[in-house]
Amino acid sequence: MMSALPLSFLQPLMLLGLLSLPLLWWLLRVVPPRPRRIDFPPTRLLFDIAPKEETPSRTPWWLTALRLAAAALVIFAAAGPVWNPKAGAARSTAPLTILLDDGWSAASSWETRIRAADELITEADSDRRGVAIVPLSEPARDITLMPAGTARVALRQLAPKPYAVERVETLPTLERFLKTAGDSDIVWLSDGIDSGRGAEFVDGLRKVIGDRSLTIFEGGAPPAHALIAAENAAARMTVKVLRATANGPTTGVVRALDQKGSPIGETRYVFPPQGRETEAAFDLPLELRNDIARLEIAGERSAGAVQLLDKRWRRRAIGVVSGSSTDTAQPLLASTFYLTRALAPFADVRLGDKGAPQEVVTQFLNQKLPMIVMADVGALSPELRQRIDTWLDHGGVLVRFAGPRLAQAEDDLVPVKLRHGGRSLGGSLTWEKPQHLAAFAANGPFAGLAVPKDVTVSRQVLAEPDAALAAKSWASLVDGTPLVTGERRGKGLLVLFHISADMRWSDLPMSGTFVEMLRRIVDASGYTANTGKTANTDAKAETVAPLRTLDGFGAFGPPPSTAKPLPVDYRGRGTIEHPPGFYGPADGPVAVNTLAASDRIVPLDTSALTARRASFTNAEPHDLRGILLSSSLALFLIDAIIVALLGGGLAALLRRRTAHAALLLALALPAVVLAPSPSRADSASDEFAMKATSQTRLAYVVTGNADVDTIVKAGLSGLTLFLAQRTALEAGEPVGVDPARDELAFFPLIYWPIVPGVPKPSQSALDKIDAYMKHGGTVLFDTRDAIDALPGEGGESRTPGMQALRIILSSLDVPELEPVPHEHVLTKTFYLLHDFPGRFTTGQTWVEALPRNEDDEAATRPARGGDGVSPIIITSNDLAGAWAMRPDGQPMLPLSPGEPRQREFAFRAGVNIVMYTLTGNYKADQVHAPALIERLGQ
Repeated sequence: MMSALPLSFLQPLMLLGLLSLPLLWWLLRVVPPRPRRIDFPPTRLLFDIAPKEETPSRTPWWLTALRLAAAALVIFAAAGPVWNPKAGAARSTAPLTILLDDGWSAASSWETRIRAADELITEADSDRRGVAIVPLSEPARDITLMPAGTARVALRQLAPKPYAVERVETLPTLERFLKTAGDSDIVWLSDGIDSGRGAEFVDGLRKVIGDRSLTIFEGGAPPAHALIAAENAAARMTVKVLRATANGPTTGVVRALDQKGSPIGETRYVFPPQGRETEAAFDLPLELRNDIARLEIAGERSAGAVQLLDKRWRRRAIGVVSGSSTDTAQPLLASTFYLTRALAPFADVRLGDKGAPQEVVTQFLNQKLPMIVMADVGALSPELRQRIDTWLDHGGVLVRFAGPRLAQAEDDLVPVKLRHGGRSLGGSLTWEKPQHLAAFAANGPFAGLAVPKDVTVSRQVLAEPDAALAAKSWASLVDGTPLVTGERRGKGLLVLFHISADMRWSDLPMSGTFVEMLRRIVDASGYTANTGKTANTDAKAETVAPLRTLDGFGAFGPPPSTAKPLPVDYRGRGTIEHPPGFYGPADGPVAVNTLAASDRIVPLDTSALTARRASFTNAEPHDLRGILLSSSLALFLIDAIIVALLGGGLAALLRRRTAHAALLLALALPAVVLAPSPSRADSASDEFAMKATSQTRLAYVVTGNADVDTIVKAGLSGLTLFLAQRTALEAGEPVGVDPARDELAFFPLIYWPIVPGVPKPSQSALDKIDAYMKHGGTVLFDTRDAIDALPGEGGESRTPGMQALRIILSSLDVPELEPVPHEHVLTKTFYLLHDFPGRFTTGQTWVEALPRNEDDEAATRPARGGDGVSPIIITSNDLAGAWAMRPDGQPMLPLSPGEPRQREFAFRAGVNIVMYTLTGNYKADQVHAPALIERLGQ
């Protein structure tokens, strides 16, 4: 055994430069020559003047040491120092055996592993030791010692496999080799992933190696990630992202590609703290999601980081039609209710609940739906039958459910010939009891599904016995009668459930098995498999040949020689015989993935092994030149700063620039003070938002006219007080807003007093007002000039306030308006009102026009669809002027004509407007109208 220093130099001759350090020391310490003295009498006057600055005669020792250290670092960096931790380890003369994990989980860090193995081979070559390379994915491969050069070539020929490695199968071969080779140094380049039998392999490896030296490399490489369980749900597609440990990056990106490799979309995933599983979701339209053929983790070169999708992952559009009229009378008991709930998790259901069944089926065929479900639909017209036959020949899937209509009809659009009528199991007229389900056939489409013990069948339609009945029976009862039959028709599939799709004949539709049976049928559609064949037939299940497969890095390539055809309904994970990839025809391939949906990746526990632990990162040599040069540069900078301080250069500079610096500071300070502060602006915005959302508040637009703004604020304050006294609404103080600057979404109602002569608001302010109205807000425009309206038709429209309002409305998307009808919900949200007076009573109040019904206009006008509220209300009665109160409680403005209860009705109009904006057409049904009228009469 021998040991070497872990530090080496690429250019050791450059270290001779260290011999120059004593000379450098002497040069730095030398005393400058004395100045030549010349006698000159006038200079005698200068002897008594003390110098302001003195230059030291000798460099300080600590500054000299600093400079020498910087020079030494430069010399060491020029020599090319390299830190190699492995060089300091004990060296051995025993052969080297490298165990290499080469499954999919090693692909993401394959180059790091190969580099580590190459360095081990290089060390073995320097000691003239033999090398054996053992890829753990090839248990049948002979293990032999080879020279280092040959081993290096063999190493470069290895590539990661696209499936999980079964390490245990390599133990017998490794044991035979070690018995022959004797002593050996064993190095295991582990990927740290337990593929299912990790504990068994660790225990077996401990027994095989005995007392031999073992080194395990298991850290420092990028962690492996995997994708499993892709699901095309109703709203989005999701896929699970796995990792073995909680170390490493916590976020990443999953990309979606189509069959040609073109990108469709990407999404980000985030692992929770200490979590090893998360989910990535694609919020894409259904048409785009159905085009996804490959999901992959961006930047991860691994077959496990790829999820291939075929037609089984497509979310199909399925039409459902029922022949029973009770489906509309009792929808919660209808067969379409159970079918919709069962198909919704994995398909887009289009319910044909309007029109006759034959018309609905024709619509579905015109829409080219790939699958149609008919529940108790009787005989169809010959023309429609011919269209359905053609549709089946081209690959359509038709699923039928029995019922009273199908039991009485003579229909051959079924997979087997049916007996006329039905069979009742249980009841007062039969000795037979309801039957349970039998086990599903092992090679049928429902193979592997659990048989529910609590499901019974009380009635069914029977099939005429013939030689082909057993081959077409997909599910049966315990007495042997078929429950589900099916057959291929052309490229399509015809399936019949011999029970109804509701709870009348069986409680199967209430079970989870019913959902899985429908899922299997949807998955089987679109393929050429002979679905429905059982063990009684001599024909074998149809298989498909490999089309193109993934390599260990997740790239497509030609199938390897070990790839074999697989059954068309294969659902397992990738293996050496069935590597992940696409199988079958190019227009409808079957996808095989590296991992199954139930697989998880967990860290491998190697604590039972007595071994030296090593890291891929720590094992790599490190070049120290960058660190040394950076350190020397830092020392030179420190030296420059010290010289500037000791020599007075900096101090002199500061003294010379004191006046200039003071002047610059005086000029810069006001600019800094007056500059807008983003934090202050954000603080003001946050304060406004907190104030607006702490309570329900009314808002008004600040016009810039001090008198008008004061009256409007007082008016809204008076209305807020009136609301608190008469209703349950306790609103906060009103808020003045600037549409161009403030957020308007906090307020249900904005009062906008129109002031003639004020400039038109900016387009950005009007755009915000338009967006506010479109998203549910209401703006109350008040021109406040009804007293100025000219008599006669059109007088109001010619007032200055109305003309200014027209200028504003010309830039807004205003709906059709009409005067408030007497039956409008605005007239009865809280008080029953006939008009909306303010300071004046002659002005009209306008709202969005309601939809009209030519047959019965009054019946539909009070209620707006969707509990909508008119986004705009226009009045000219100066409502805020009537609501405005002085601090002593007296009105601020007089009324015209000044009727005794005019101000009371003005407040009531304000209450109705506020309640209307808050509740919509809640009172439109007039349920409370009689009680209110009776109470007013009292």
